Amino acid sequence: MSSSARIPASGALRAVAESFPNTDVRLSVEQVSYAYSANPTQAPLFTLEATSFQARPGEIVAIVGPNACGKSTLLKLIAGALAPLSGRVLLNGFVTHALPPRERGQRIAMVQQESPLLFPSRAWEFVLQGRHPYSRKLRFESHDDVLIARNALAQVGAEHLSDRWMDQISGGEKQRVILARALTQQPLLLLLDVGAQVDLLETLRKLAAANRYTVVVVTHELNLAGQYADQVALFQKGKCLRVGPPSAVFQRELLEQVFQTPLTVELTSSGRPRVIVPSAK
Repeated sequence: MSSSARIPASGALRAVAESFPNTDVRLSVEQVSYAYSANPTQAPLFTLEATSFQARPGEIVAIVGPNACGKSTLLKLIAGALAPLSGRVLLNGFVTHALPPRERGQRIAMVQQESPLLFPSRAWEFVLQGRHPYSRKLRFESHDDVLIARNALAQVGAEHLSDRWMDQISGGEKQRVILARALTQQPLLLLLDVGAQVDLLETLRKLAAANRYTVVVVTHELNLAGQYADQVALFQKGKCLRVGPPSAVFQRELLEQVFQTPLTVELTSSGRPRVIVPSAK
């Protein structure tokens, strides 16, 4: 199946997807690359080199690396917002950037650091917007849509924020409400480009296990990635240096090369790596 392959009508999506081998693999990133250029006649300003990895239902993949190393670009490629220069991204066997927007919105949810407010809204109204990929023309939200939105707020521990105005809640609270809106899409794949915090990652870990979401998160926090991710993809200057379990990726020499600072890596009692930056003397 090439990146230009036609996408079957929605009624046939499930049947075709089930014909693919190794159905336990939900997300497959296959030699995906991309290049930003000012115009086609000039050399690229930034190039994301060919990247590959797979993820299964219930897994969390953390994309880590310094600023401007390609993390957010890769996330946009996975989301289908960008078409790759080469390679392909498959979600249950379908090329993500070729999915019709409605189908993509029902399968992929993106959570970003800032979600602009087009008009004042209460938290539950904001979360209800996530049901848009399921809406019909000239149709108001159904009773089921409202229940799904309320349940999503409860899942992220933000039910008490339901009637609060979005511009009057804290950054951490807003992050949970934005996540709740993504959950109302009932996606297969959750993508997050946020300043991840411990409580958010703990929530994602529970949600992924309970609902079999596949989660890909961009984070600068190495220790959160080491503690909560099943796989880590380490990037430097547009190149994926290594993909694998945190204990395999978080090697001192490799991290020092990427982040250009002395580090110590030790294993916790759970066998997870912890990165320590020695204090300056």
